Amino acid sequence: MKDRIKRDLMDLMKVPGLSGHEDRVRRDLRDRLHAIGVESRSDRLGNLVAHFPGDGPRVMLFTHMDQLGFIVRKIEADGRIRLERLGGVPERALAAQEVLICVGKDMDVSGLISNKSHHATTASEKYHVTPYAELYVDTGMSCSAEVEAAGIRIGSPVVYAPQAVALNNDRICGTSIDDRAGCAVLLEVARLLKNRTNGPPVDLAFTVLEEFNLRGALPLAQNLLPDIAIQLDLMLATDTPDMEARGEMVLGGGPGMSMYSFHGRGTLNGVIPHPAMVNLFERTASAENISLQRSAQVGVLTDLSYVQLVGEGVASIDLGFPMRYSHSARELCDLNDLVSLAQLLEAALAQIGPNFSLNRDDYT
Repeated sequence: MKDRIKRDLMDLMKVPGLSGHEDRVRRDLRDRLHAIGVESRSDRLGNLVAHFPGDGPRVMLFTHMDQLGFIVRKIEADGRIRLERLGGVPERALAAQEVLICVGKDMDVSGLISNKSHHATTASEKYHVTPYAELYVDTGMSCSAEVEAAGIRIGSPVVYAPQAVALNNDRICGTSIDDRAGCAVLLEVARLLKNRTNGPPVDLAFTVLEEFNLRGALPLAQNLLPDIAIQLDLMLATDTPDMEARGEMVLGGGPGMSMYSFHGRGTLNGVIPHPAMVNLFERTASAENISLQRSAQVGVLTDLSYVQLVGEGVASIDLGFPMRYSHSARELCDLNDLVSLAQLLEAALAQIGPNFSLNRDDYT
């Protein structure tokens, strides 16, 4: 299992898929599902879903396939390219980063985000973060006509240059651990569900637009009308000196369960998990001897925030894997956490039968 998840993750991180431009990733995931004997379908927005029939409450198990990045905002006469951010891109981590301007497969253009030469940096600039609007991308081209001849236009998607690196001790570093790691876990769950003999009906989905507006999964959920929604995403690892006051989430310490998320900037939303889901995953983790970590964070939000409000309301929970350096050009996770997450999901889904209660009074 570990080798399969590693292979899928490393491969998926090399496929660019800016939010709103996920088609290459979607087609890659579709082909991977087909290769393991699982057929899928896409909706108008580009969400990809595979259905596994069963008996009991309907489960929507999903993760997002898109990544954050940039949009070309302006092409200067001398060929320099100005960017607009798409998603929570940290300005302090942009200078000197390599990017990929997505024109089309085998046509993409590499570039470098500018960084003022150190020898010309003044004392006042030394500890100053340059606003993204003042940065530009250098592709090596010398005029706007040359840039446009390469297929680059205003609105072209731009991502951090895709990279996937295996580090020591089963650690993986890459440009889009968030959330290609979740995608790799779901591919493994699809393999497991394909061979099961019982369990609830499961709609296993890879969703779009999460990094843009968190609502790409909403039309899919409105169509499926699940009783239960389980969302997979990163959990902020807090085992580095800069994060230790934020929680107790340890890389390599097992999958995580969010007990509280809230985001007050730009949108007032978050998720407080349904007690039936908390009970299910705590019982399952204990029975399977899987260490299940807890997270409670402000400043974090997933597309489950909107899915949970569909229909009469959905019994929802955010699960995930510890990850360091979120939204940077290089993020970091532990393969063993991904394996444990897949095992936890398989075992928990098997516990959901026709008599599984979603009545809150049975748990509180």
